Amino acid sequence: MTLRKWEDLPKFMRRKEVREYYDILSKKRFSLKCKRIFDVVLSAIMLIILLPVFVILAVAIKLDSPGPVFYKQERVTQYGKKFKIYKFRTMVNNADKVGAAVTVGNDSRITRVGSKIRDYRLDEIGQLINVLKGEMSFVGTRPEVVKYVKGYTPEMLATLLLPAGITSEASIRYKDEARLLDAADDVDKVYIEQVLPGKMIWNLESIRRFRFLREILTMFRTAAAVMGKNYD
Repeated sequence: MTLRKWEDLPKFMRRKEVREYYDILSKKRFSLKCKRIFDVVLSAIMLIILLPVFVILAVAIKLDSPGPVFYKQERVTQYGKKFKIYKFRTMVNNADKVGAAVTVGNDSRITRVGSKIRDYRLDEIGQLINVLKGEMSFVGTRPEVVKYVKGYTPEMLATLLLPAGITSEASIRYKDEARLLDAADDVDKVYIEQVLPGKMIWNLESIRRFRFLREILTMFRTAAAVMGKNYD
């Protein structure tokens, strides 16, 4: 993983609010290289080990409801590049066309098998493909859909200096995000005005404190959070 020269960044990112974070990361190029090597090696190993799980999930999803095994949605990653994120489908086919871009806990679009998959975060393992391809990293700001990125403040754009991630400190702190949105009358509005800014505080702080070993710790903390540990 390499950090572009400042003058080679997309024009929309070359802002003074982003420069502070760029300067921090530019001093940690070795850690960034270690991060990419780690991503490639671990994602390849995990894809091989989890192949039987991929097969089981694929069969269960196909038997439960019509539609593709993977849900592929356009998201935004490093330098504003758009890509298709891979997730095991947990909702009815074309769910994004009949509801909000974010999902609440009692969302009627979630399938029976999908509910179980979400309970154990198994829908996320499809993103190992994105990590291996270099579109994502194990740790980093969760990739948002295009319409949310268009509403980023100048400072939030700093999160696009690094690839999007499967998990992050923000993901740990907002692991029950769907429940937070359950009571919202306008899910998109609440997410944009309340949830996203809160998550971005953690995302930006993670860039300020970026270290490769800290990211390894974040992965262990994520595993603990999935198993029930509360980090509030």
